[in-house]
Amino acid sequence: MTKKNGNRKRCFAAKRIRTIICLLLTVGILCIISGINAKASEVETNLTGTTEERTYIEEPGSAQTPDELAELNIANHLTVTYNDGNGEINGTLRILITLTLISLAPILLIMLTSFTRCLIVLHFTRAALNTQTAPPNQVLIGLALFLTFFIMRPYMTQIYEEAIVPFDEGRINQEEFLEKGIQPLRDFMYTQTETKDVRVFMEISGEEWDGSLDGIPLTVLVPAFIVGELREAFIIGFYIYIPFIVIDMVVASTLMSMGMMMLPPTTISMPFKILLFVIADGWNLIIVNLIQTFYH
Repeated sequence: MTKKNGNRKRCFAAKRIRTIICLLLTVGILCIISGINAKASEVETNLTGTTEERTYIEEPGSAQTPDELAELNIANHLTVTYNDGNGEINGTLRILITLTLISLAPILLIMLTSFTRCLIVLHFTRAALNTQTAPPNQVLIGLALFLTFFIMRPYMTQIYEEAIVPFDEGRINQEEFLEKGIQPLRDFMYTQTETKDVRVFMEISGEEWDGSLDGIPLTVLVPAFIVGELREAFIIGFYIYIPFIVIDMVVASTLMSMGMMMLPPTTISMPFKILLFVIADGWNLIIVNLIQTFYH
């Protein structure tokens, strides 16, 4: 009987100890939560947008019944307020657009600048000399590229100063940026485009032209400019070919008069072509006069 009473007392004491430990843990958790709330209230919050509009329905602490207290006090709509530059293209989307423009840059470089004419004329020069791969394609493309940068430098500077810089500073929006960025290229293409080419494409598109640059859509100006560039490049190539054709004719007639009809005339004429080209400083004549065709 005494043992049973001792066991009951020990069980009762263990229950009291567990109860006290649970109470202490509960009090400690409540103290930690209240401390976190106190610290969170002291932290200054940085909100984006204005603070006049909130996302709750009822004011905090206005619940009167348990049902109202259990309801979610969050509005089911979203209000976006933007000012001082908010609402513009963000950084991620701007990077995406920049990468897209970079992928289109080779097409714009070839079609909307002086690159086409320069490259075709340089290829005609190499073909007239009959040197096959001298200079190689990489050299001709690089030379045409640097000539394009030299010719287009004023227009690139205008695009940078009137479009890129104001857009980065936030003084113009995207639409104004596109208009100011394409205008120097339109001016360049218009000065190199013949009126007859513009009229042909305007008639094909079924539109009327008042004779001004602003009256030409970009979809008409670009193909008219490309056709004019191809025509001008082939005309220059024809003039380059004339002196070299004369050398080929003289060499061929000389070989025929000597009875050497089995000897290819181009094999004999090529050294004379190179000699004539070097004596006349041919590369300087071609490059300088090619650049001057864009300033007439």
